[in-house]
Amino acid sequence: MTRLSLGSLYITHLLSARDREDPAIPEWNASTQKQFGQPLKTFPLLRHPISRHFAAKAQASNSEGFLINAKSVAIQPSSATSLYMSCTLSPTWTPDRGTLLEWNTSESASTWKQVTHSLAGPPIASTFFDSQVGLQRLSDRRTFTTFQRSVVTLSVDNTRILSGCQDKIISEWVAPKDALQEKPASIAVSDPKILAINTKTVTIQPSSILNSVSSTIFANRSKAKLEKSLWEDALVDAQRVIELEPSSHVGYQLKHTALHGVHRYSEAIEAFQIMLAKLDSAHGTQIRKLREKYVGPSRAEGVIRKFIDIQLYTAPLRLLNTSSGLLCDREAQISVFKTTAEYKQLLLSIMNHADLSMERIADVVATYFRYVMLSHRWGENEPLLHDIQDKVVYKLKAAGSLVKLQSFCKSARHAGYHWAWVDTCCIDQNNNVELQKSFNSMFVWYHHSALTTVYLSDVPPSAKSGALAKSAWNTRGWTVPEFLASRVILFYQQDWMLYLDDRSPNHKESVEIMHELEDATGIDARVLVAFQPGMRDARQKLQWVSTRVTTVPEDIAYSLFGIFGVALPILYGENAQNALGRLLQEIVARSGDITALDWVGQPSEFNSCLPAHISSYAAPPCSLPYLSEDEIQTAVSSLRHTAAVDQASKFYDRLDNMSAPRFASCRLRLPCIVFPVTEVRRRSGPAQEALFTYGVRADGLDDLSITTEENLIQFSRPRPTRRTFLLVHPWDRRLLELPDIADDAECLGDRPQPESLLDDSDSISDSPGEAELADSESYSRALRLIVRLGQPFGAFLLAQQRGGEYKRIASDHDIIAQVKDVSSAHTMMDIRTLEIL
Repeated sequence: MTRLSLGSLYITHLLSARDREDPAIPEWNASTQKQFGQPLKTFPLLRHPISRHFAAKAQASNSEGFLINAKSVAIQPSSATSLYMSCTLSPTWTPDRGTLLEWNTSESASTWKQVTHSLAGPPIASTFFDSQVGLQRLSDRRTFTTFQRSVVTLSVDNTRILSGCQDKIISEWVAPKDALQEKPASIAVSDPKILAINTKTVTIQPSSILNSVSSTIFANRSKAKLEKSLWEDALVDAQRVIELEPSSHVGYQLKHTALHGVHRYSEAIEAFQIMLAKLDSAHGTQIRKLREKYVGPSRAEGVIRKFIDIQLYTAPLRLLNTSSGLLCDREAQISVFKTTAEYKQLLLSIMNHADLSMERIADVVATYFRYVMLSHRWGENEPLLHDIQDKVVYKLKAAGSLVKLQSFCKSARHAGYHWAWVDTCCIDQNNNVELQKSFNSMFVWYHHSALTTVYLSDVPPSAKSGALAKSAWNTRGWTVPEFLASRVILFYQQDWMLYLDDRSPNHKESVEIMHELEDATGIDARVLVAFQPGMRDARQKLQWVSTRVTTVPEDIAYSLFGIFGVALPILYGENAQNALGRLLQEIVARSGDITALDWVGQPSEFNSCLPAHISSYAAPPCSLPYLSEDEIQTAVSSLRHTAAVDQASKFYDRLDNMSAPRFASCRLRLPCIVFPVTEVRRRSGPAQEALFTYGVRADGLDDLSITTEENLIQFSRPRPTRRTFLLVHPWDRRLLELPDIADDAECLGDRPQPESLLDDSDSISDSPGEAELADSESYSRALRLIVRLGQPFGAFLLAQQRGGEYKRIASDHDIIAQVKDVSSAHTMMDIRTLEIL
C-alpha cells in the first residue's frame, strides 16, 4: 500500500502481493521505530493517524510495510504484480488513541476489499469488489451512500471524500451534511472534480488551501520524469503545476526543461522568460539567489552576438546559404542563425548557466558560421550579384557558369557547411567601398575558411597525375593567394569528382598533389602547405607570380596585397605600372627590403627603380659569390694589420646610422655607397635591336660593361660632361649582421636590471678587460663588414637630372660591380641618401 500525506487530507492507494498467509501487524513506535505491543492478525493494509506516535507495520511472506516518516506508512511488496488484496478483515485506526481496530466485514466479505475512515468522525468508507465505494457510519455500520470508485479516503473534517479507480483519476466529492448524522438520510452527491494520478504518485487539486501541496506533488513527479527523459509526460505534469500555482516559477521552470528536451526550443525560451518574470516579482533571499543563477534572454543574446561579430569579422560580407540557396548579407546570416536549433539551444544553455564557458559559446558560433570558398578560373557569362540577388540559386536555369555555382553550393551543403562564397556573385562590383574592403580582406577570408574548393574546369574525369599542373587555374594571378591563404584545400575535376580520386580531407596533406604543385609553381611544397603572409623574402614572392596573368591588368598587383599583408586602395582605371609601383613602394618602405629593386627589364613610369611589369621578376635574383665563414675569418685576419681597422669602425658607425629607404610622392630616398663614374664609352659589337653596350669606369671599382636601351653620353676624365653618373651600392642593413628585432627583444628580456648589477660604490664604467673585449668585438664586426662589401654586388647606374635628382638606367642584365682594393676603406667612404625619380 502506498500512502501519501497531504496536510489534513489522506489518500490511500492499496497495493498487495500474492500468496499471503496470515500476516501480522505489530504496533510500532514511530520515534524509535521499534515494535510496541503484540502483533494483530490482519492483512497488510495500513493506516496511520496524524500526530500519533504509533504506526502499524504489516508483514507477509512476500511484502513488508516500512516507516516512511512520522506521519505515513507504506508497504513495499516484493512483487508488485497484484494491486488489490482479498480479505475479510480490514484494519483501520479508531479516532481515539490510535489503536488498531479489526473491522469485521464478514457480512459482506465477498464485496469489501478496503476500509478507511475519518479521524475526526464516525464515517467509514469501504471499497467493494464491484468497484463501488460505500460510505458508512461506525455506530450502526450502515451504508448511507455508494458511488462508482475503487479507492476512497476522507478528510479529517469529514467534509470531503476523495475516491479513485483504475482509470488513474481521482474524484473529489463533497460529503452531504445530513450523511454525517446518526440517522440515515437521502444522499445527493455533488459533481466531482476530476484530477490526475499515476501508479506511483497521487496528486490532487483540492480547494485553494491544498493547491501548494498538490502542485508540489506534480512538480516532484515532473522532476522524476525529467530525470528519466520522459519529456512529454513531464510536460503534462509541469502544465498542471502552472494551473495549480500560476504565480510560482516552478511550473514554468519544469515546462522549459521538458520543452527543451523535446527540442521545442522557441516554446522553451518563452517558458523560461515567464519563469524569470515570476522570479523577478517574487521576494525572499532564496528567490534572489536563485534568480542570480540565470541570465535574461536579452543579455544572453548580447553575449552570443558578441561572439558572432568576432566570428564574422574575418568572414566575407555576403555568403550563399547552401540550404536555401539565397544570398545573405551579415544581418541576414545572423537572422537565419537565430531560427536554428543550434542558436536556441545555445541561448537556453546560457540562460540556464550564467557561468557557461566562453569556449563552448565560441565553438557553437564558429561551427555554424563555417564557410567554403571557391577558387576557380572565370568563365563566360559568370553570374554576378544582380543575377542572383533575392533569388534561389538552385531554382535558376542550369546553364553555363550557373551550373558551376549550383554544383559548388551543393558540394558545400553535402559536406555539412551552411555557407559558401564565390567571387563572381558575392561582391557588388559596382560598389567601390565594398570592392575596396573585399579586395583587402580576401586573403584573410580564404585563410579563415573551413574549406577552399578548387574547381579545375579543364581537367577531365579520371585525369592522371600532371593534369593539375597543366590546368589554366595554374596560370591565373588570383589563384596564387587563394591557394596559399587556404589551410584546407580540395581539388575537383570537371565532373565535380575529387582530383585523382584523392579522398583525404585536405589535399595539402597529399604528398603527390603537393609535389605536382611544387613543380608547376616553383614554390617549395613546405611553403605551399604552411604559408605565412608578410614582407620577408619579398623578391622570391614576386617571382612566384611573375608569369601569372589576370583579365584586368591592375589585378596582378591587387592579388598580391594579401601575400604581403598590405591594405592599399583599389583604383581600377589606374595603369598596371602604377598599381605595381604602389605595392612595391609599400614593400620597400615598410620592410626596408631592397631586394624588390633587384630586377631586369623596363623601368616603371612610377619610379625608375621599379619595374614596369611583374614579369621583370621572372629571372632569379642576382646570384653573387658566397664566402664561407672560414674565408671571412681569413680575410678579417689579413685586415687587422692594415690601416683599414680605424677606417672600418668609422665606416661601420656611419652605415649603422643610415635611415631606411622610403618613398614619398613616387620618389625613392635610397641610402647607398656612392662610386662616381669617371668614364662612359660605347663599345662596338654585333648590332642588337635598340640596345647599346658601354664600358664604364668608376672610382674604386673594377671596370665593367653595361647594356641598355638608353643612348648614354660618352665622356672621360680628359673629356668630362656636365651630366653626373654614379654607380651605387644600395645599402642593405643585413650586412651589419645585427639580430632581427624579435631576436633583439629576446636578448633584452634576458638582461638583468641595472640596479641588480651595481652597488652605490661601483663605477659605471666597464672594467679594462670588458672594454677591451667590447672593442675587439666591435672591430671584428667592422672588419667583417669591409670583407662583405669587398665582394661583388648588384649595382645601380644612376644619371643625375636637372633638378639634382637621379634616375636609374635600366639594363638588360644585372650590373655586377666589385671594389678594387678592400683594404682601402677610404675609397668607400662616400655614403649618401639619394633621391631617385
